[in-house]
Amino acid sequence: MDPIALLEELTSIPGPPGQEEAVAEALWRHVEYMGLQPEVDAKGNLLVWIGSGAPNVVVTAHMDEIAMIVREVRPDGSLAVTRLGGMHPWKLGEGPVDILARGDSLPGVLGFGGIHTEDPSSNVVKARDKGLEWDAASVFTGRSAEELAERGVRPGTRVVVSRSRRKLTYLGDHVAGYFMDDRADLVSWLLALEHLKDLEINVLFAATASEEVGGEGALFLLHRVWPAVVIALELGALVPDAQADLSPTPTVWALDGYGATTAADLDLLADIGRELNMDLQFQAFSRGGSDASLAASRGLCARPITLGIPMANSHGYEIIHRDSMSELARLTSRLIRVLV
Repeated sequence: MDPIALLEELTSIPGPPGQEEAVAEALWRHVEYMGLQPEVDAKGNLLVWIGSGAPNVVVTAHMDEIAMIVREVRPDGSLAVTRLGGMHPWKLGEGPVDILARGDSLPGVLGFGGIHTEDPSSNVVKARDKGLEWDAASVFTGRSAEELAERGVRPGTRVVVSRSRRKLTYLGDHVAGYFMDDRADLVSWLLALEHLKDLEINVLFAATASEEVGGEGALFLLHRVWPAVVIALELGALVPDAQADLSPTPTVWALDGYGATTAADLDLLADIGRELNMDLQFQAFSRGGSDASLAASRGLCARPITLGIPMANSHGYEIIHRDSMSELARLTSRLIRVLV
């Protein structure tokens, strides 16, 4: 598998929380090509079982991306939207969006209004005193409210970054684009699955739904599976209070907003890192969570382990090292072999 080609494919596919079917279909094709038979559960998680019996280890990477959701269809055909997951308007800015109407998407433009005014009711004047929030956003559709209704556009319709903005940018050893979180990790998930698929082990690989809105997919699954260990493949955000290098070397979440990795598992990962000649980057985050830490906080696994791809501009136009996906897969594969 070519990691960059996989990344280009997966980032091009819209997959907002609660509407990840197109991403699941792409993953299904790659899993079947490996000779494995995936399944999709009632929540929309794509599951790949290696071995038989109850798995002691579940490996997750999430399919969904941060997005927008329609709050109101206005009489003039414009849309009031708000965030679905951790999307901030200042991270996205004005530009084309796709409205995921029934049958096919419709084009729109996300905007915040003009700047050539001192009218206190304008968004630009309001933004001088407070941060730009979603109440200032509007999606221009060029269609009437009646036309939109005929296409099934209503409160709850998802709005995503346009396909025209999903092209990756190559910067020497680095690659940038929207939704590296978690599409780059899905690449690592596929690579690790390919490494392990022929082994006599009991492991469940789960591409989860609706992680960005509270880990819904993983929580639904883990109530049934209830493994000892959940390994979540995530971003390793580059932030001032949990620093890391934008390198190929994976990060390990020692702490996040939901809990801490056990000391024994941190030691285990450090030992595996030395074995693989990886100087793993340990991060203690002041906020955030993963499928693993959310599950542990609900008593659905005993040992949460979150491994990250070092990533700049999290929840925006994200940047990773082009070799980071393969390195995360290498670490994940070795960790699973040790655990099982």
